[in-house]
Amino acid sequence: MAENSEVVVIGAGPYGLSIAAHLAALNIPHRIFGKAMETWATQMPKGMLLKSEGFATSLYDPARSFTFARYCREQNIPYADLGIPPRLEDFVDYGRAFQRRLVPLLEDETVKSLERDGSHYRLRLESGGSCFARAVVVAAGISHFAALPKALGDLPRDLVTHTSQHHDLGAFKGRKVAVIGAGASAADVAGLLHEAGAETHLIARGSLIPFHSKMRLPRPLYDQLRKPSSKIGPGWRSVFFTKLPYLFRYLTEERRLRIVRTYLGPAPGYFMRDRVIGRVAVHYGLEVAQAKPNAGGVLLTLASSSGERQEFQADHVICGTGYRSELARLPFLDDALLSRIDAVQGTPILSANFESSLPELYFVGAIAANTFGPVLRFACGAEFAAPRVARHLSRRHKRVASPSVNESGSRLQATTQSAQASGKRS
Repeated sequence: MAENSEVVVIGAGPYGLSIAAHLAALNIPHRIFGKAMETWATQMPKGMLLKSEGFATSLYDPARSFTFARYCREQNIPYADLGIPPRLEDFVDYGRAFQRRLVPLLEDETVKSLERDGSHYRLRLESGGSCFARAVVVAAGISHFAALPKALGDLPRDLVTHTSQHHDLGAFKGRKVAVIGAGASAADVAGLLHEAGAETHLIARGSLIPFHSKMRLPRPLYDQLRKPSSKIGPGWRSVFFTKLPYLFRYLTEERRLRIVRTYLGPAPGYFMRDRVIGRVAVHYGLEVAQAKPNAGGVLLTLASSSGERQEFQADHVICGTGYRSELARLPFLDDALLSRIDAVQGTPILSANFESSLPELYFVGAIAANTFGPVLRFACGAEFAAPRVARHLSRRHKRVASPSVNESGSRLQATTQSAQASGKRS
């Protein structure tokens, strides 16, 4: 017998946990599946520092009762709104503490498939169970979106990996590792590999690594006026993208896509400059043209912009080549369901409330950035998404009791139709 729920949230990172906290505050029956902060805890390198400032590193409950600042005070962890980069381990521990306090009913389950069945959704779980839901919020993060260069995509994973596949870099001590890329992930991994005792080579396509500049603190009035602070960085454009993502949605599609593609690229934090420059061997102006297994490692053919080629032998290659958000890369989406979601460049076209073209199927996080802008690429975007999704679900379902359903889901379907007939859709 399948269980049911009014709402199901898939994912237990900053977005999923924040949304679940809002649903609980509104007394909306829900279930949330996932491992708390799993991507942050397992797919980012140990010892990493976050680029977000302290004031932009919280998860979001409606009362703002448990911020990152409060957690740091309680745990006697050094903290400042500006100027002290949060440690990855502290953020993970904070997120898990947030979950224990505000989302205690998190279920440590992986969703295997999501299907549309009549007017409800059916979720099948890795454990063998299943669940019916009237509404589903997909907050799956970026764990499925890692992108590898075409030249390296077919090599075995014991030779070529993505930065997201590494948490403890100590296994590379004494090995020669090539890191591909010049963004934050590549620089973080390169610096931490060097500190772990690996012979590290960073291969960058451009002529420099675009490290952020360190902010002057306390901020002079001139700096505050010229580049006011926002949760995604200083600058008036960042303030707009952070404060008014619902207006971003009204820009033309072409402009939205261009901004999301180009604004705030993956530049490394200022604090990584001294851990990379002068310590890691950096090879500028080169990209991987070909790669093949060789002598127990990888033989790279590197090409310059002028067409010159050179070979480079490494024991292992780690790609810091970013992420590509696409619906088709979410493994739990049923093919029939996927074909019914209106999309642009592989990402869902969303309403003002994060709802896709399929009724009561919502997407938040990086996959929603093409609708709401760059802030959705960051954890702090949950501050906007969580209350908006929860309020929309509340308007639709607050007068509808969640019935028990049998395998066919007939009673759930009938209740949904009744709610729609009462004008609940907004």
